[in-house]
Amino acid sequence: MQVILLEDVINLGYKDEVVTVKNGYGRNYLIPTRKAVIASEPARKVLAENLRQRAHKLEKVKIEAQALAAKLDGVSLTIGAKTSSSGTIFGAITNIQIAGELTKKGFDVDRKLIYIKEPAKEIGNYKALVKLHKDVSVEIPFEVISE
Repeated sequence: MQVILLEDVINLGYKDEVVTVKNGYGRNYLIPTRKAVIASEPARKVLAENLRQRAHKLEKVKIEAQALAAKLDGVSLTIGAKTSSSGTIFGAITNIQIAGELTKKGFDVDRKLIYIKEPAKEIGNYKALVKLHKDVSVEIPFEVISE
C-alpha cells in the first residue's frame, strides 16, 4: 500500500513523501492517527501542487537548518550522572538530557530531533545525532562523567 506521509515518521520517511507500507500498518496505525493518507491519484496531484507552492519556504527552512548545523559542528557536551562504584549509571542518558545541555549552551534544539546511537549506560564517550532537516544532520559527541 502506498501512502503520503503528513508528518515525519521515524524509520519510515519524512513529511510529504510517498512510501510503501504494509496494509495493516497503513490502515491500522498511520491513517487513523492522521500521520498519512492513501496515495490515490487526486491526493498525489494535491501533493504535487502543495510542494510546488512550498518549495521556496522549504528551501529557507533547509538553509536555517544548515546554519544551525554549522554552529553545532564543534560542540561537545559533558553530562554528569549518578553512578555506582563500578561506573554504571543509574538509568541512562536520554535525548532530554542532551537537549537540556544544548539549551544551556545556547542552542534551542527540540529533543525529538536528537537520536542517541548507542545507549549511554556507563561512564564514557558517546555520540548523538541531531537531525535538523531530512538532508541536514550533525553528530554531537558527549561525555558522561560521574557526579
